[in-house]
Amino acid sequence: MLLSSRFRFLSPHIFFSFLSLQNRIPSSLSLSLVSSAMDTSSHSTLFLCGKSSAETEIAKSLKMKHALKLPNGDEVSTLLQSDINHLRFGEEAFNVDLFMNSLSTNRFGRFLIWSPRLPSTHDIVSHNFCEFPIGAVCVADVQFKGRGRSKNVWESPWGCLMFSFTLQMEDGKIVPLVQYVVSLAVTEAIKDVCDRNGFPCLDARIKWPNDLYLNGLKVGGILCTSTYKSKKFNVSSGIGLNVGNEKPTTCLNAVLKALFATSNEFRREDIMAAFFNKFERLYDIFINQGFQTLEELYYRTWLHSGQRVIVQEKNEDRVVENVVTLQGLTSSGYLLAIGDDNQMCELHPDGNSFDFFKGLVRRKLE
Repeated sequence: MLLSSRFRFLSPHIFFSFLSLQNRIPSSLSLSLVSSAMDTSSHSTLFLCGKSSAETEIAKSLKMKHALKLPNGDEVSTLLQSDINHLRFGEEAFNVDLFMNSLSTNRFGRFLIWSPRLPSTHDIVSHNFCEFPIGAVCVADVQFKGRGRSKNVWESPWGCLMFSFTLQMEDGKIVPLVQYVVSLAVTEAIKDVCDRNGFPCLDARIKWPNDLYLNGLKVGGILCTSTYKSKKFNVSSGIGLNVGNEKPTTCLNAVLKALFATSNEFRREDIMAAFFNKFERLYDIFINQGFQTLEELYYRTWLHSGQRVIVQEKNEDRVVENVVTLQGLTSSGYLLAIGDDNQMCELHPDGNSFDFFKGLVRRKLE
């Protein structure tokens, strides 16, 4: 029996652009099935790919069984990685071979589902969770019903890196913390790609709980959801990162060009492979040693050490504002702060504001 998880992920949301997707479809597809799928919002085509023969056999089995479904009964067709070579996609299409050649994991990212155009990568992995091996990833070139906080729906244009992947956890107390490991792995992946390519380091930072910022502008975000089944938490993690699309804020390549006169650019495939290479290591540390082992690195990356925030509290008929200073995270993943009276407290979003730092609710800690 499938139950909704009791552990909410601190209202995470994934960041995508509000751009129209009209006239952004790849130009030359030679297979009528794929072409029709690209033009019909209710029909999607998935390419099932694997790094090794083991994952390739899983792909063949899923294709043969027609096992994959979309929510709301939308149509989906499945093809194999070998079918990609028979089609003509534009240079902007995700390069599966490039990604696989850069991937060095044992579990995560080895089974890949790619689609030129999808309603939502998150829906694919969450709706078909039990069909996929743990660590499977779904990536799309264009996403037109991306999932966000409070059921927000986002359109995502070319240039965005949009992917969702699966993981499974047993300890419900630490499930809410995994979004911080995901965020940290994204920032570490960007640094890694910079180092490998001789780029100047882009200082991507984490805005609690799950936004990614660069030069003061939002460039990405994280969405994590979970369900509870057979005494395990099935977690679907989604990442959106502006790699090549400058609007509505900025993107990695725009910042890179401003810092470094070069024609070289970040490639989505490199970043996604670097993410899984980093995430697998960080996740193992997280599971085996706890998040506290990663806290020092996390606090060097987030934006909030020493930040002063206003907490509004009701005192009889009046609303009283108190200023507190952020210290870090509590064991449950909320903000740890100290008041001017030296009283430690835990801060929770009130759920009514799009900005998590407005409407914070304070709970005093003994």
